[in-house]
Amino acid sequence: MIIMEDKNITNNLIIKQFNESNAIAYNKSFISRPSDYEFKILDNAYQPTVKMYAELSMAIKNNNCLEPSCQYEKRALKTLEEAPAASIEFIENLIGELSVTDDPNFDVNNDYRYMVANSIMNAKPGFSKSDGYALDLYLNKDGSQTIVFEGPMLHEPLIINNTSLNSLLKSETSLVTATPDINKLMLGLLTSINIFNAKDILEDGSLSPTARISEEFVMKNPDGSYDYEIVDIGGGKGRNMLKFDMDKIKRKVDPFINAEVSSMLQQEQEAVAAWNVYIAQGTSVNEDDQMVQDANAGSKAWSYSKDLPLSRDKKVLFESKYKDYFMNNYLKPFITNQFPTVKEDAAVFDLAEARKAKAQKFIDDNKL
Repeated sequence: MIIMEDKNITNNLIIKQFNESNAIAYNKSFISRPSDYEFKILDNAYQPTVKMYAELSMAIKNNNCLEPSCQYEKRALKTLEEAPAASIEFIENLIGELSVTDDPNFDVNNDYRYMVANSIMNAKPGFSKSDGYALDLYLNKDGSQTIVFEGPMLHEPLIINNTSLNSLLKSETSLVTATPDINKLMLGLLTSINIFNAKDILEDGSLSPTARISEEFVMKNPDGSYDYEIVDIGGGKGRNMLKFDMDKIKRKVDPFINAEVSSMLQQEQEAVAAWNVYIAQGTSVNEDDQMVQDANAGSKAWSYSKDLPLSRDKKVLFESKYKDYFMNNYLKPFITNQFPTVKEDAAVFDLAEARKAKAQKFIDDNKL
């Protein structure tokens, strides 16, 4: 038996690949037959109300109501008059929520039925009435409205009520979870952690292409000279590279990351999406970019239906992994293979002699 989480991943990826492919243009069966996308949900929903509206109006006009004040008829008439605007708002809100499934970093652990619904509403190839899909709007007696999606990929109808959707949106909860722009968040974090020189922070808040970590975080010898790491570049030659005080950097960085993670966890849905798409597997930014679908947590994925609200253990794990992702993908380039700022120290040298000199200096500095 396929569990729902696996089914979501499989179906979301299939639909995503299908919608983004041009292969349908070469399907002779598809292009040879008509595709009907005219669901006419408003026309079908409101056609029965014409007679109802007329009957209510006449009952009030002729004072032929259920009771003398005509309160029932007036309320019903008011509901009908307000219904079209409510329908437009409902459809607009729903389109906005479902459009998240088109995002390039959409978390495929979301309920796949929303990607099906989005495909139906946007008349994507293969999701027409001719393909067996149905889309209907119903005006309920209680004044609420319901949209129902049906079709081959939906084993049972997907039903969404406008009052429930409005309630979710007012509470800042999403029907479909958008994945945070981790790259934007991480770049913003880089400029706020105060380990770069002030001149390297540009007016728009971004880092200068030539940005370097401030001197206060560079390792030095007791005499004030730089404590370089000697790197073998082959052929018996070497170069000096700056060494950084990682403990000092970590102490500086941690409070900023803690604050950002705390803010993210205020919207746990988005934290789950960030975990599933980027954080869980610890992949690099380059690896994510090379994938057709952004990194997928697979067996490490968190479930929207089962893991929310997040437990304390998961929150702690998220914070730890978030720090690792930042350090490995965004801070590491600024602390790896950084040439000395002193011109003379940046020159290529004989590796054996340099190592001997470094050992001797260590002995001298420590009076061994």
